[in-house]
Formats: sequence, structure tokens, C-alpha cells
Amino acid sequence: MGALVKLVDAVLFLFFLLMAVCVPLFDAQACLPESLFPDALLDLKRGYSGRVGDYLVAEKPLFFVGLVWLEILFLWPLSILNLYGILAARPWFRTTCLIYGVSVATSMVAILSELTGSGKASDDLLMVYFPFLGLSLLAFLRGLLPCSTKTTSTISKKPALARKKRA
Repeated sequence: MGALVKLVDAVLFLFFLLMAVCVPLFDAQACLPESLFPDALLDLKRGYSGRVGDYLVAEKPLFFVGLVWLEILFLWPLSILNLYGILAARPWFRTTCLIYGVSVATSMVAILSELTGSGKASDDLLMVYFPFLGLSLLAFLRGLLPCSTKTTSTISKKPALARKKRA
């Protein structure tokens, strides 16, 4: 079980690192003024949306902009916190990972429902968004897994008679 948890943590570390970098540089372009970003990042976004046909990034529907704001204000700091939680093996990592996974999965269901329901989505576009749903479910499941196989007991190891009694 310990090797599986370490493998999942390694995959999630890469996912959280990707999100920590991409959210402020790429996703934030959907709701912040273009004047805040260098031309290279704007060209990268235009090239992506043109190549993959991501009409959500190009057209910026209101629900998508709302989800991006959620990502910027809530999920981006949480992904940075999760990076620290993995590296420092913090006990609260399971909780923050669970919160992150549920939130991203909910957003991905809304986005994938729009993509499949609109009929505008190509297979390439669906292949961009489906891994995020899978990784969010992995983060959710990681929140349910134990931290480690070691158990620590808060009960004293001394025999009952050797303990001092307090009055």
C-alpha cells in the first residue's frame, strides 16, 4: 500500500505543479485583461485555442469565466498548498487533496457536459479535458487513502500500574 501511495503522490505532485504554473499564466487570461500578460503568453493561448479548437477559451462563456475565477481564487492557492503538503508530508494533505479533487471534478463535469452537449467539441478537445477529470478523481481518492502505513498510538506504552495517578 505504501508504494501505491507514493506513486499516486508523485503523479499528483506533477499535476499540482502543472496547475500552479498554468493557472496564473494561461487560465487567468480568460478573465483578466490581456494587457497584464506578455505577447508570448497571448500567442500561446491563441495558438492552443486555434489548434485544438477550444471554443471555451476563445468565446469565454460566462460559466467558464466563473469556473476560471474559482480556479484562480481557490484552486490555485490550494494546489500550491498541496505541493507543500506532499513535500513536507503534512498530515492535512489528505483533507486539502480531497477538497481539491471534489472541486476540480465538479468543474470538469460542467465543462465536459457543455462540450459533449454542444456538439462543437472535437475528439482532440475532449482529450484535453478528460485527463483533468481523471486526475481530479485521483486527488479525491488520495484524500481517502491513509497517510502512511505507520500507526502511532497516543496511549502510553507503560503498564497501567506503572503510571502515576493524579489527584
